[in-house]
Amino acid sequence: MAVARFCSLPRWALCRLVLGPLCLRRGYRGDSPTDSGKDVLEIPLPPWQERPDEPLQTKRARLLYESRKRGMLENCILLSLFAKENLNRMSERQLNLYDRLINEPSNDWDIYYWATEAKPTPAEFDTDVMAMLREFAKNKKREQRLRQPDLEYLFEPRR
Repeated sequence: MAVARFCSLPRWALCRLVLGPLCLRRGYRGDSPTDSGKDVLEIPLPPWQERPDEPLQTKRARLLYESRKRGMLENCILLSLFAKENLNRMSERQLNLYDRLINEPSNDWDIYYWATEAKPTPAEFDTDVMAMLREFAKNKKREQRLRQPDLEYLFEPRR
């Protein structure tokens, strides 16, 4: 009678019932108090390098792309809108500072926390460009910033 009960189970359920204790379960564990971190693989990022011979239009285009393609949505939105509003007005020095700001720190959350003033900005990144980004992040005009800007503005004639 017990055999009939097991035969009525779907094949996957029967396999799990029989083999479950023998199999390792795979999946995301998250951070736990007992997590040793030994299984975490850190891939070192190449060091940021300034590009002194890069033409300004190429630099602006690269920075626009890098502002849009971040590791987290919050920075994608914040930096892409900031880039749309400011990249064309920035001097070469400011473009270099912005390049360093968005590419040297290895953690995108750091940039976000500095821009929103949740954490103090380290001295090496506390520049006039960072001040512009902090001011932009305050959103004093109360604009709705829910997504990145469309790229059509790149093809509009300059005023």
